[in-house]
Amino acid sequence: MKRHSADVASMICLCGILLQSACSQLTGARVDTSVGAASRVVTAQDPPDAGPTRRPNVLLIISDDLNNSLGCYGNPVAVTPNIDRLAAQGVLFDRAYCQYPLCNPSRASFMTGRRPDTTGVLENRTHFRENLPDVLTLPQLFQQAGYFAARVGKIYHYGVPAQIGTDGLDDTPSWDLRINPRGRDKDDEDEVIQYTGQKGSLGAAISFLAAEGPDEEQTDGKITSEVIRLMEENKNRPFFIACGFFRPHVPCIAPKAYFQKHPLSTLSLPQEPPGHRALIPEAALHVRPPNYGLTTQQLTDFLQAYHACVSFIDAQVGRLMDALTRFDLADNTVVVFFGDHGWLLGEHGQWQKTSLFEESARVPLIIVAPGAKGKGKACLRTVELVDVYPTLAALCGIEAKGAEGASLLPLLHDPQASWSKPALTQVLRGARLGTTAASQPSRRGFMGRSVRTERWRYTEWDEGRQGTELYDHQNDPKEYRNLANDPAYADTVAKLKQMLRSRS
Repeated sequence: MKRHSADVASMICLCGILLQSACSQLTGARVDTSVGAASRVVTAQDPPDAGPTRRPNVLLIISDDLNNSLGCYGNPVAVTPNIDRLAAQGVLFDRAYCQYPLCNPSRASFMTGRRPDTTGVLENRTHFRENLPDVLTLPQLFQQAGYFAARVGKIYHYGVPAQIGTDGLDDTPSWDLRINPRGRDKDDEDEVIQYTGQKGSLGAAISFLAAEGPDEEQTDGKITSEVIRLMEENKNRPFFIACGFFRPHVPCIAPKAYFQKHPLSTLSLPQEPPGHRALIPEAALHVRPPNYGLTTQQLTDFLQAYHACVSFIDAQVGRLMDALTRFDLADNTVVVFFGDHGWLLGEHGQWQKTSLFEESARVPLIIVAPGAKGKGKACLRTVELVDVYPTLAALCGIEAKGAEGASLLPLLHDPQASWSKPALTQVLRGARLGTTAASQPSRRGFMGRSVRTERWRYTEWDEGRQGTELYDHQNDPKEYRNLANDPAYADTVAKLKQMLRSRS
C-alpha cells in the first residue's frame, strides 16, 4: 500500500514563489462562450510577462465527486500512477475537508473563499451572486492581478449529466474564456446501466457504462485537450486555467480499458461490525434501506465503474502534467488538484454524498508549488477547501480580500508546522429545494454541522436535537463507535461543542 508519511516531512522553502511586485492589467478582449465542444474563441494576445520575476501560473484541477480512493492516499485497489506522481511533486494534505458535501454549495464556497453560511448556497439551485452580488471570486482576483483566466468544463455547478456541454450555473464575470466540451458519453446515455432511481435520473443514480472508443471522445478527454491547448497558447503570459472534470460523478462512464484495470475479483464492499448503525442518529443515514437494497453483485459492479472512472481521470491528469513539462511550464506553475467533496462507497450502508461521515466530508487535496524543496511530503493537519482561495493568492503575491479560510503557506513550508484550526463541514436535512428558508420557515429543515480535529469528529444534527455523534479517529478511523453519549467522553464533547459553536 502506498502512503505518504508525515514522519519524513521536512521544511519546504517557497520564498522564491512569493512576489511583491504590483500586477498590471492585461488588455485582452472579454469572451463569453457557452457553446459545445468544437467552439473556440481566441483572444487578443497580450505582451508576454518577461524577465526572471514572472509571476507563477495556476492550473486548478477539480474532479467531480472524487473521494480519497487514490494510490497516494493508501487505497489498495486504486490505479492512479499520475495523481500519485503529482503528489510526489508537492504536498499531499491527508486531512482535507469540504465545507458542504454537495456540488453547488461546495463550489460556491471554495471559489469565493467564503463558507456556506456566508454564501447562502445550501442546495444545487441557488447562484451565489443572488446573495453576494459583488463578491470577488478566485479567478476574478487573478484577473485583477493581470492574469488570463479561463475555464474548461465544470468549475461552478452543473447538473450532471443533463447540463454537460452548456454553461450550467457558471459565473460569467469570473472568466476571460469559457469552454464547454461535450463528448460521446452524452450520446451513449441510453446504454447506461441504471440500478437505482427513476429512468432519466442518472445524475443521482447508481449507474455506469463501460464505453467504447478512446479517451479523447469522452467529455473529460476533450476537456484535457482544450486545457492543453490553452496552456500552449498562453504560455508566454501568466494564466489561471481551471480544469473541471465531470467524472467520477454518476453515471460512471469510462472507456472499457479502465474497467479492465479493476477486475471484479479484486473489489469488495466494506466489512463492518454488525449492528453498529444502531447508535447512529437517523438524520445521519440518508440512504434507506442500506445499500439501496441492491445485491452484492450489483454494488460490486458499480464499485468497478467508480474505480474505472478514477483511473480514467488519472490518465487525463497525466496528459496535463506531461504538457506542462513539454511547454516548459512545470517550474513556474502552481498545480492544485482536489475533489469538490467526498463520496461514500457503502460505508455504513451509505452511498454518494450529502453525509457528514468521514468518507463524504474528506477530500483529496494536493498542492504543487514551484521551488518546493520538500516535495512528496504529507501533511496531517486538518485543512479545508475554503483555504484554497487565500493559499493561491499568497503563492502568487496577491491579497485575498475577505477570504474566510486560512492560507496554507505555513504547511507548505513545513507540513508538520503547528496548526490548531479544525475543519468544519455542514449539510442541510429535510428542506424542500427551491424555497427560501427565511420566507418559508416550515420548509427550512435543519442543519447538520461537524467539526474535525486531527483526532476527533463531532457532529450535531439540529444543534443536537436530532442527535449527536463523536468518533475517535485514533482508535476508530472508520467511525463505527459513536461515543457521543458515553459519560467517559463528556469533557471531549463539551470542548468540541464549544469549538463547533464558536466557528459556525
